[in-house]
Amino acid sequence: MVHKIVVHKLVYQYFFVYICTQIKEATMEKAFVYGMSVEGENFTDRVKETKRLKMDFENGINVILVSPRRIGKSSIVRKVMKEITHPKIKTVFMDIYDCKSEYDFYNRFASEVLKQTATKSEQVIENIKKFLVRLTPKIAFTPEPMSEYSFSLGITPQNYKPEEILQLPELIGKAQDVHIVVCIDEFQQVGEMPDSLTIQKRLRGVWQHQRNVSYCLFGSKKHLMTKLFQHRKMPFFQFGEMMYLDKIPTTDWVTFICSRFESQGKQISEDLAQRICETVEGNSSYVQQLAWNVLAETEKTTTEEDFNRGVDALLAQCSALFEEQVKGLTGYQMNFLRALNDGVTSDFGSKAILENYNLGSKSNVSRIKTALQDKEMIDFDNDKVYIEDPVFKIWFKRNVK
Repeated sequence: MVHKIVVHKLVYQYFFVYICTQIKEATMEKAFVYGMSVEGENFTDRVKETKRLKMDFENGINVILVSPRRIGKSSIVRKVMKEITHPKIKTVFMDIYDCKSEYDFYNRFASEVLKQTATKSEQVIENIKKFLVRLTPKIAFTPEPMSEYSFSLGITPQNYKPEEILQLPELIGKAQDVHIVVCIDEFQQVGEMPDSLTIQKRLRGVWQHQRNVSYCLFGSKKHLMTKLFQHRKMPFFQFGEMMYLDKIPTTDWVTFICSRFESQGKQISEDLAQRICETVEGNSSYVQQLAWNVLAETEKTTTEEDFNRGVDALLAQCSALFEEQVKGLTGYQMNFLRALNDGVTSDFGSKAILENYNLGSKSNVSRIKTALQDKEMIDFDNDKVYIEDPVFKIWFKRNVK
């Protein structure tokens, strides 16, 4: 009897802590959100794109999302997933950023498909027994109340062929009589794995024949995603609808920023709200981060000094990362960035630019561009070259001579 009472008390304590946490989170309104997926009141605009993506999900259309970094790909995908209410459609979201090998990917793929297509842990076990009979998974439950469970499948080349794992959502979809939309973030990792071309051929070879599954593939490295899906000789060429996410219009941001300031009992002019957007060139994550910094500096009504302190805070928050980025650059690469920061965007092979910025030869410029793009420091727009990160651009101008 004593043991039962102790258990009951522990259950009550866990439940009480959980309820208190939920109440606290429900009453805490975040004015601006950055560094993570955005949802609810913090999700801005994207009405047209959201409608189109939802239509694709509901009609089984494969989608490839392409955009610059920090524009909000993950946020819009998660938003649409939440809006899907059709009982015959299930969605699965996975991030494969830390998957470095083919079987890292298969383990993540199978685990997330099993978890997110089941309504309870018992159903996951049943599906493993039904569809992955040669596995003995290790399942772990944490002691916190209402916490999620985790499990390790241990898929290896010795127990399962790639095609068997890739067919898993199709088998589950047929068994449950549902359509499954599999959303894979950081998909460019597939393109960086050893023997990548073979892996891509395997994925495309299985996925293109599935009838109960469609895919939404996206990633943070625009140039790698473009290479995977837009080059005719690549396996994923014309795999699905290409959707390009542009920057949110400044007018929409201004309305959003002003309303979020008001929700916190503060005021910001439309001019300063616009300057927040223009300073970070409309980059969604940075707009929210800078707006939060300015809000934190504001007492009642935002001043020019509040805005400047907000910018300084943003640079300080990013400084360590930027210092690490430039630490490994060659002299030529640094000179190339100086040229870009001075407004040079083309004609790098001309004699004047080569000499003024000490870039070496024309062939050296080509190597510099490739190296900096691989480091995600520059990107291309038609024939123009530009620094990809708008805050890095400000930091570089202030700190690198």
